[in-house]
Amino acid sequence: MKEIGIYIHIPFCVKKCNYCDFKSYEGKILMAPQYIQALKEEIRQRAKKLKEVKVSTIYIGGGTPSYLKPEQILEVIECIKENFKFVDEVLEITIEVNPGSIIREKLVVYKEAGINRLSIGLQTTDNDVLMKIGRIHRYASFLETYQLAREIGFSNINVDLMIGLPGQTMEMVEETLEQVLKLNPEHISLYSLILEEGTKLYRAYQKKRLRNLPSEEEERKMYWYAKAELEHQGYKHYEISNFAKPGYKSKHNVDCWKQKEYIGFGSAAHSYLNGVRSSNSEEIEEYIANNKVIIHEKQTRDEQMKEYMMLGLRMLEGVSISEFKNKFVDNPIYIFREELDKLDEEELLEIDGNSIKLTKKGIDLANLVWEEFV
Repeated sequence: MKEIGIYIHIPFCVKKCNYCDFKSYEGKILMAPQYIQALKEEIRQRAKKLKEVKVSTIYIGGGTPSYLKPEQILEVIECIKENFKFVDEVLEITIEVNPGSIIREKLVVYKEAGINRLSIGLQTTDNDVLMKIGRIHRYASFLETYQLAREIGFSNINVDLMIGLPGQTMEMVEETLEQVLKLNPEHISLYSLILEEGTKLYRAYQKKRLRNLPSEEEERKMYWYAKAELEHQGYKHYEISNFAKPGYKSKHNVDCWKQKEYIGFGSAAHSYLNGVRSSNSEEIEEYIANNKVIIHEKQTRDEQMKEYMMLGLRMLEGVSISEFKNKFVDNPIYIFREELDKLDEEELLEIDGNSIKLTKKGIDLANLVWEEFV
């Protein structure tokens, strides 16, 4: 029986962050009851066509899933349980939460629903920077959320952090890491700010109103400082932006980076099944009225192999040559000899025994490496 992951997209936000280009919306929460009904109907209809699958992970993202009433999240999880078989009795179920939208009751219901992994968006402990990037919470509310989660019994918590933010200094990054490491979360994600077209920060940058943005050199110093500090504290750096205590890697994300299959439910959610990449209607109203699945790509075997390399090279352990052979029969060293020779000459990649992986320079210039396999 085929194993798949499930992603659930919750597109509602109290306020859209200034750096966010995800398909999420503020001011539409009154549509949530209709949205949940449409979501459950999509789950039921797709499950009928997918008899020979078992679910290995569930990830509830957004948007701000914790903005919904807790019983709405419970309804969705119950609907998945009613319509799909699970690989294990207890599987990894993650929900993203925003400290500005959490109360004790929500966490209690999440725990009872079987959610066993929380991803809390902190970004930084500096309140002025939080305000600049449009976050609705302050550091104190993050601490309250984190402590509540521990009291209720959550033992697998990720904290999201960001670097390269407007007005952020190296001292602020050091302070953030110091405070977060005192809490001892199981997982830490560390993302660099990217000015995505259409976001408030991008527009401010275009109009030359975005001041105090760290230089690329400063941002790289922040990254390498954080990497060294996290590794010193026992976190394994396993993907460009992700660090985990032993046994606490995000299984859902690792499966995606290993090109395993998943179904996305909800507006703008993406799926990957049988070499086909597709997505749902982006607008909430259209999704509720009549969701249309848009096929983006029916991959050839060559395209699958290239994508496998690109995704695998996000991980610090790199692409396993033996796993590549098991999946595709061919040897990646031969198939991609030109790309690998070029990247090796540029000191962006190294071939070490059974793995093809990024060098230190390759981590800084990872986009150049991935472009070779697009």
